[in-house]
Amino acid sequence: MPISFRLLGGLAAALLAAPAGAQTRAAAAPALRYTLAMPAPQTHYFEVGVALSGFAQDYTDVKLPVWAPGSYLVREYAKNVEGFRATGAGGQALAVEKIDKNTWRVRHPKQADFQVAYRVYAFEISVRTSFVDADHGYLNGSSVFVYPALNKGLASTLVVQPAPGWAQVSTALRAAPGGAKFTYKAASYDELADSPIEIGNQKVLQFTANGTVHQMAMYGTYQADEPRLLADMQKICETAQGVVGQNPLDHYLFIVHNLERGGGGLEHLYSTTLEVGRTTYGTEAGYKSFLRLAAHEYFHLWNVKRIRPVALGPFDYDHENYTHMLWVSEGMTEYMANLMNERAGYYDQPGYLEHLASTIGTVENTPGNKVQSAAEASFDAWIKYYRPNENSSNTGISYYDKGETIGAVLDLMIINATQGQKHLDDVFRLLYATYYQKLGRGFTDQEYQDAVAAVAGRRFDDFFRQSVYGTKTIDYATAFAYAGLACTSAPSNPNGTLGATLSTRTGKLLVAGTERNGAAWTDGLNVNDEVLLINGAAPGEESAKALLGGAVGTPLKLQVRRDGLLRDLTLTYRADPDLRYQIQPLPNPTAAQQKVLAKWLK
Repeated sequence: MPISFRLLGGLAAALLAAPAGAQTRAAAAPALRYTLAMPAPQTHYFEVGVALSGFAQDYTDVKLPVWAPGSYLVREYAKNVEGFRATGAGGQALAVEKIDKNTWRVRHPKQADFQVAYRVYAFEISVRTSFVDADHGYLNGSSVFVYPALNKGLASTLVVQPAPGWAQVSTALRAAPGGAKFTYKAASYDELADSPIEIGNQKVLQFTANGTVHQMAMYGTYQADEPRLLADMQKICETAQGVVGQNPLDHYLFIVHNLERGGGGLEHLYSTTLEVGRTTYGTEAGYKSFLRLAAHEYFHLWNVKRIRPVALGPFDYDHENYTHMLWVSEGMTEYMANLMNERAGYYDQPGYLEHLASTIGTVENTPGNKVQSAAEASFDAWIKYYRPNENSSNTGISYYDKGETIGAVLDLMIINATQGQKHLDDVFRLLYATYYQKLGRGFTDQEYQDAVAAVAGRRFDDFFRQSVYGTKTIDYATAFAYAGLACTSAPSNPNGTLGATLSTRTGKLLVAGTERNGAAWTDGLNVNDEVLLINGAAPGEESAKALLGGAVGTPLKLQVRRDGLLRDLTLTYRADPDLRYQIQPLPNPTAAQQKVLAKWLK
């Protein structure tokens, strides 16, 4: 039966009242034409129309993805769709049946041409969702555009109709033939979904890197030294292109959202979206953090978009796409991004080593690092990484951080094995040439290890088995010694600790987390307990100091409220297990060590 439908705006009316003659012509090859409008942006709705022609069957299933590639969480985008309607010749309604959470079945017997139209509520500003308000519109295609289930590879045309007063559309999609304004073409649904769009009055900056034009669509207010920014972005992009040595680009777009609070990015085929605080460029530390974020997302042009595990393309938009290799796709991208900033001169060598030591500390001081391997963290990203809770640090590890440490150690192992002749760049080059250019597919876990072995001239099977697919602590000292560096650790806190984090909410002192095997964990302090008394005194500036640390073995008495009931607990301070790591030059490094260091940090 046809579904009920409330009147859409002018876009839908135009689509749903297509001339009858267009419906009666002979069936041709299938074709798609999308129209995107936002006539009332302050209501946070996009209006979408799709004209499908040449679909000579009784019904067509159209789908909306449940997730966005690059962000490994099922987000159920169909929850934001409303008013889905289909029409045929003369604008008559066609029967539509929703057959699962993200699929609509349109029945169009004897009509090869028909149209669908619907609204999408878009009011979540992030790099992985869509948003429109009175100031601008932004969308990820997978959260807005449906596609015919059996024709995902079909080329399409997109017409964007900006809201009144908006003059800019920024997207990596190429202009459609004919020169019509704001009209674009996509070779497939994958390309349409992988080309975010910024619509409004954003400022567009431009620079050229190795002959390729790059644009920066800057939404929001910000203050930056634009000539410096463009020069530094050019340097970052050229440094990134030097890793693999082959440039797949003829254009590139950075969409930058300058917001009150921001952080993060999402990679795409010929573009990326970056979300930053609008004051980011005002400090040297903030500015360099932006360059590192830009380097990370830009390097995804190669690592993920073209050098990829087999699971990450072609995409199954209906289900999770499982892989053990996000520690490569994301973690090693983070490693290369920081290394590229060192190569470009935005880190000096001591600063880079300090950053790397801090990352090692983050990994090794996370209890979950002994519970979950990098490979397991990658596979379980769908249910764990994007859904953290108060116990996450006890049960898991970030494949970003762990992957970065693996990348550094593996790079040093390769350089040492080849006596300074090869490094991790060569692994990326081999993967690019073999699997992207020659075979046109992703690589398996074993094929990745084989590629490393081919470059290094030896296998590292024990390392992968124990420290990548297992939780054995990486031998940092040996790896850094290859480069004439000492990796050492020392206690970060000489006092005892309770192994608990606390926060103040609505005037209450609450337990926010407990650390595995710490005093709070062992002695029974729970998350969400409200601390009422500390050694018999109400929490105050002095009494609260006892919560921050005390002599190892000293008891601490607490009264807490849990589920409305009072409980008395005694906790005993334990030695703080956290370590502070340092990476520093060894005295009198050998010639071989100096050669490894020179190859690693240029």
